[in-house]
Amino acid sequence: MPTLRKSTLFFLLVALNLLVLAALSLHAEVRSGQLPAQRAASRALVRQLKLSDLCLFTEARYTRHPAMADRHAPFQDHPLALEHFPSGSLVSPPALRREAK
Repeated sequence: MPTLRKSTLFFLLVALNLLVLAALSLHAEVRSGQLPAQRAASRALVRQLKLSDLCLFTEARYTRHPAMADRHAPFQDHPLALEHFPSGSLVSPPALRREAK
């Protein structure tokens, strides 16, 4: 079996990546037709379960429900307490809280 040059391997890798990208684009196009039905089902489930908002983190109440948290929840132990939950540094305050300052 002849050995392939590095440039040939590179172009084969690029071609394979382009093929995967095309397949992903085709998959997204096919799935986008199913999106309205899924969104309607999700809205019905939220209405039925009476959910408030999306829960992204499970650590602290002010990161679980950022739309419903008060401003002082991260500092409930002490006003100068350090953040001891990692998700607290990832979640910014809701837009209404930022504008209220």
